[in-house]
Amino acid sequence: MTTTASTFRALHHGRATGDPLVLPGPWDAASARVFADAGFPALATPSAGIAASLGYEDGSTPPEEMFAAVTRIVRAVAVPVSADVEGGYGLAPAELVGRILDTGAVGCNLEDSDGHGTLKDPRRHADWLAEVRAAAGDALFINARVDTFLFGSGDPADAVERARLYVAAGADCVYPLRAPTEVLPLLGDAVEGPLNMAAGPAPESVAELGRLGATRITFGPGMQRYAMGAISDLAAALRA
Repeated sequence: MTTTASTFRALHHGRATGDPLVLPGPWDAASARVFADAGFPALATPSAGIAASLGYEDGSTPPEEMFAAVTRIVRAVAVPVSADVEGGYGLAPAELVGRILDTGAVGCNLEDSDGHGTLKDPRRHADWLAEVRAAAGDALFINARVDTFLFGSGDPADAVERARLYVAAGADCVYPLRAPTEVLPLLGDAVEGPLNMAAGPAPESVAELGRLGATRITFGPGMQRYAMGAISDLAAALRA
């Protein structure tokens, strides 16, 4: 089945408070099939989870290997897939969009930090996002990560300013990674459009974030690490 960005985009809208879009994070084709078979309507790959599965540190995966991994994941399932492509790998907007669309993914995460713990200038980043949007048209759902709480001051006002700039530049959704739960209502009220939050792989975490106004829930590398923990427990039991 062919999926489109419009199909994926529609999943984010018209959602009631407490009913967020839950997007599991597959790190390979096999895990993608597990999540799709469980009935999830879409998936969102984690760059750190894919990196670990390929033997790299987070942020060190060669672009060719990341795009190849995303292609395998997309090919394995019949639901829309969004790809975490980190900061865009230094590619020009049109080339980046082309590479993402070649994988079959219909969405992407794009970070506003440089991969070394430094925030990008928000206006220059917004300009770059606008170029990505212009190159993609409506063919790509853009989830703009806001790293104020990860690498910046942690000031909600800075997160709001960045998020508003990115939405104005054409982002479909904003993702204030590691925002404290107490600021979610503020962010939801101040920023137009869907709000992505990261959860742990526990149902109660998802429910709490949804109650506080998150539109969309992703898990980063949490599910891959959960699976590795289960395998570690199994290995220890077999050696006992």
